[in-house]
Amino acid sequence: MQDTPQAAPEPALLDPEVHVENFRQAREARRLELVEDYVELIADLIGDGGEARQVDIAARLGVAQPTVAKMLKRLAEDGLVQQRPYRGVFLTEAGQALAEQSRERHRIVERFLCALGVSAETARRDAEGIEHHVSGETLEAFRRFAEAHSDA
Repeated sequence: MQDTPQAAPEPALLDPEVHVENFRQAREARRLELVEDYVELIADLIGDGGEARQVDIAARLGVAQPTVAKMLKRLAEDGLVQQRPYRGVFLTEAGQALAEQSRERHRIVERFLCALGVSAETARRDAEGIEHHVSGETLEAFRRFAEAHSDA
């Protein structure tokens, strides 16, 4: 058996400043994940049926209506949605832009996973979480890989 050079083991702990930055980015991604999921779903509901109602959002997300009401209030405060009495929820321009950006991130991650050989169903499901946690640099690498390895 031939001896192969071994890479030096990485230290168990990262530099504290690097560690802090990594966790800060992860916390920010988790915070934005729910916002992006809501605006994307609202856009889909409007596109499918012309409106997004609180009851439909709750049913699609599997949460209680008070949970949806709380989040819609936050989205309205952030300027992403408008609620009209007896008319449902509508996206502002900023909300629509965020929904489109989130949808595109999802498509890129899903195509990347399929290009790796992951089944379409698993890729769709896994992309739902991954899309929120990759950097722009990683997303661009996913896009290039998927384009280079697509069958179309």
